[in-house]
Amino acid sequence: MALRSLCAEVSDLCIGKPELKWIAATASLAEALAALKASGEIYISVWVCSQNTAGGSCVCVGKCSAADVILFLCREDNLADPFKALQTPVCDILPKGTPVVRHVTPNSSLLEAMDYILEGTQNLVVPIQKRRIYYARKRLDNQQQLSSCCHEQHECCWLTQEDVLRFILNSVGSFSPVPTYNLESLSIIDRDIMTITHNKPASSALGYFRRAITEQKSVAVVDEENRLMGEISPQTLAYCDETAASAIMVLSAMELMAYIDCGSPPPEDLVQLVKTRLEVRNLSSMVDLMDESIHPSLLCCSSSSSLSSDDDFVPGMSRGSSRHYAAARCEPLVCSPRSSLLAVMVQALAYRVSCVWVVEDDHTLVGTVTLAGILSVFLSVADGIHSKS
Repeated sequence: MALRSLCAEVSDLCIGKPELKWIAATASLAEALAALKASGEIYISVWVCSQNTAGGSCVCVGKCSAADVILFLCREDNLADPFKALQTPVCDILPKGTPVVRHVTPNSSLLEAMDYILEGTQNLVVPIQKRRIYYARKRLDNQQQLSSCCHEQHECCWLTQEDVLRFILNSVGSFSPVPTYNLESLSIIDRDIMTITHNKPASSALGYFRRAITEQKSVAVVDEENRLMGEISPQTLAYCDETAASAIMVLSAMELMAYIDCGSPPPEDLVQLVKTRLEVRNLSSMVDLMDESIHPSLLCCSSSSSLSSDDDFVPGMSRGSSRHYAAARCEPLVCSPRSSLLAVMVQALAYRVSCVWVVEDDHTLVGTVTLAGILSVFLSVADGIHSKS
């Protein structure tokens, strides 16, 4: 029964999934941010299209979020002129190495999909039906310089680790008794964690923030006794706008958590503190960016905007779509080393997080459990059943 559940086709998981929103790899980061803000998504797919073959062809080569743009602006060579940095093509900031996005056929098995995920894939692109897509790319400088193309392409959706885990949850009883085992007995606690002491500059963890995006983990903010105080996650950064780069560069880890807390607008005193510290560091262009961009708090609260004309069209957005940003979870989700696998699995899915922190009773940090780690347990169960059959 367990093996049968994992032999389902990935198309079974696509039922009800929305059409994938996308932008061209040649689009600028400014255009990517506009598409993200308009689409209501925290990630948007990035595609490369070729006209060299009959009818043309397109391939998804990655994904982009506001977190990616924020960390790109934090690079030393971009701080002096962030506006120029925002004209960088999206393809230039895509991670190298193992692809985080992979195309699969609709009849690919769930077992195959899980293998890809454990190899480092974050999103699986699945064709839904064939259709002709027309799209136009518009410069954000309103010069009406449009380039357009049409090509044969599949309407696609994409599947995440969360989608796969939700599907398994529907038949979790067939994996009994493994879901009732505790985390320690299953040896899935990842002790290779990223931490920063609360009073340290947030910028000292830039390498960790970039790694967190690649590995779909979070950075723990701890006290001097390694007790968990909070977290800075890629999801939380993805709910902010590009001005969060300024906060990362001049605030401490604890101050940054308060600044990007998506339950409320950044405190005005912190906003002013960021500007003052930027001026001291002669980063007036970053101050200008804060003044000209949408206030970060607007992206952390529900809002909507609709398109009314061709002049408003941006890549990756369907006509008439709205922007709805739900508040990101800013309090870290925790469990005990003695928690059951099923309890942690339900906890992660309920709060839509990619990892759950494992702590002792005194809140001392032990490690983390990731969605990929949980998936590896179910895959191991299936492999064991298959080897016995």
